[in-house]
Amino acid sequence: MVGNPWLAPIVAFGLCACSPSDQAGPGPDTPQAPRTDQAGPGPDTPQAPRTDCLGEVPGADCFARIRRPYPPDPASDNVALATEIAKRQMAVHPAAELAWNWEEAVLMAGLVELYRVTQAPELLAYMKAWMDHHIEAGYTIQSSDTCAPAAIAAFLWQETQDWKYASVVQDAIYYLEMVALRTPEGGISHLGTFAVKTLWIDSLYMFGNVLIEWASAQKEVAPWRDEGADAVMPGDVQPAGMLNAAQALDMFGTQYGIFAAKLQDDSGFFTHASDWVVEQTPGAFWARGNGWVVASGYSYLLQRIERGEDDATVRESLAKLTSAVLSVQDSSSGLWWTMLSHPGKYYLETSASALFAYGIARAWRYSLVDDAVLPKLSLALEGIHSRIAKDEEGRPIVTGISGPTSADKLEEYGKVPLEEDLPFGVGAVILALVETSGLPLAGGKP
Repeated sequence: MVGNPWLAPIVAFGLCACSPSDQAGPGPDTPQAPRTDQAGPGPDTPQAPRTDCLGEVPGADCFARIRRPYPPDPASDNVALATEIAKRQMAVHPAAELAWNWEEAVLMAGLVELYRVTQAPELLAYMKAWMDHHIEAGYTIQSSDTCAPAAIAAFLWQETQDWKYASVVQDAIYYLEMVALRTPEGGISHLGTFAVKTLWIDSLYMFGNVLIEWASAQKEVAPWRDEGADAVMPGDVQPAGMLNAAQALDMFGTQYGIFAAKLQDDSGFFTHASDWVVEQTPGAFWARGNGWVVASGYSYLLQRIERGEDDATVRESLAKLTSAVLSVQDSSSGLWWTMLSHPGKYYLETSASALFAYGIARAWRYSLVDDAVLPKLSLALEGIHSRIAKDEEGRPIVTGISGPTSADKLEEYGKVPLEEDLPFGVGAVILALVETSGLPLAGGKP
């Protein structure tokens, strides 16, 4: 985009888009030295007692509690491994060759969290190179999957204060509010402007992470400024077409409630899709899809907690889902089967397992689940490590990733091949390694 980034986005043929590009369309699945002052206590160090509850009296019935004293540890083995995985990824896959789509967005989300812990400048440079390439070449936002990259733009705006990144978020929010079709319940259709109005659990991460990162990005930024004027607007006055942090979080919370009411089963698991053109097998629950819910839902609650707020609907839904997920973890490998409802029928899958580990570790870090999850997380971490092999040059490569997956009958999920080095699987593993670092897990240093 050129000129004032707060001009209304270009809308053509019913799509929110920049100039035409060669990006992939929506998929069916939809260095500075490391910081040394963040290392948390080791697993044998007693947890410090909580001294407050965001201003409330200790022991009061409050939800928003202080963070546990185990921040992600930049000196941990897990962060070191995540860094080596990222280095290989950047060396093998030049940023400008990566498409504008959900798969690459999940990879970049992993790099965002790794950068937040290590502050390694090559990570930031790689993310900027990817985003800058697509801003120059043109990108199209026409579905939840192609909305996903805007989450990285939100982070880059927070990090750089460069308005070209905020304009990408503006395009995505315009798409979500004005372009994407809605179901009768008000849910954002996964396929955007496609005639079938359908909810897919993938969307809660793909567009949800945009809203969550945008809310996070507004916590420590300069006041809003119109590049074409001298006036500086107060932080609570947003340019046309934008949402402030509270509005972005409210939008996610509302959408989550709609999705849960439509898709969450009495078991706690979420069905892949609703009102889809392909009949799905009743009682068949796909692991990675439920992983998208766990990952995005707990990241959303993190933002609520940091604002001293609660969302009981989301919290209770996630508690039910997390309990169900933990109950079907494979006790031998520590991983999860690609179909949660049919353990042993098909295969154990890496990306779903990593998403569960990431989301549940984040939930523990913010006191949303209790210490009973720690042995489960330790086991999951062992399983994730078992899926990291070596390439021909001895560099770590992520294996056992189920490819892009459409909502379908049970048997079709088992036909999706397992592959290695898929960007969303790599991103999910990096997320899990970073978020579990610094936690008091058994079986060695996290």
